[in-house]
Amino acid sequence: MLVVTGSSPRQCSNPDGDHVLLRAFKNKADYCRVHGFDIFYSNAVLDAEMSGFWTKLPLLRAPMVAHPETELLWWVDSDVAFTDMLFEPPWGKYARHNLLLHGWDELVYGAKNWIGTNTGSFVIRNCQWSLGLLDAWAKMGPRGPVRDNYGKIFAEALSNRTPFEADDQSALVYLLVTQRERWADKVFLESSYLLHGFWEGIVDRYEEMRSKGQPGLSDDRWPLVTHFVGCKPCGEHGASYEAARCR
Repeated sequence: MLVVTGSSPRQCSNPDGDHVLLRAFKNKADYCRVHGFDIFYSNAVLDAEMSGFWTKLPLLRAPMVAHPETELLWWVDSDVAFTDMLFEPPWGKYARHNLLLHGWDELVYGAKNWIGTNTGSFVIRNCQWSLGLLDAWAKMGPRGPVRDNYGKIFAEALSNRTPFEADDQSALVYLLVTQRERWADKVFLESSYLLHGFWEGIVDRYEEMRSKGQPGLSDDRWPLVTHFVGCKPCGEHGASYEAARCR
């Protein structure tokens, strides 16, 4: 297993941002140490056209090609923290699948909801199928007219989505919905534990979880992952929450 993560090459505009990102990386490194995983971090721009949300695709592809001996890669966003250090996903459960996402079949394939899954934390197998998926996925990501046009397409094809520029999560849901016969059989949408946990429904319950739960559960009682999506710890534009609320 290779855990892959990264952050912007630019210094954070928020004075605390670099420290927050360093602590978040230390958290990931600690989880990897406990479970014997390797970790790869990069702040390099491998493809100038694949900026923002889309940076993860070239960052995943590079180690997949360079290290064919690595069977699985686990992408985690820079604003993701492991909150259950003891739990390790049951890898044998996914032996027939090449992509593991947190999510629900009924929301992705039924409701076509762009937040029926989340791409802040997912596991991908290092194989030709996965390289093909990354290629198909990346075609919707170049910044400029391509990204703007797909944003409009996603707004029409997916539920609960406005026509902002194309993001990687909507693009993946769009692929799964419109090309289900090509991809879906190898995709596992996991909801029995929190491979991705939205921070706002978690952080106010930490004390309750400490008193009632225990590490190793990784569900709502003690989530595996807490994702501070919308917080923008580096001080970027577009934060959905006040910094004080996120911390």
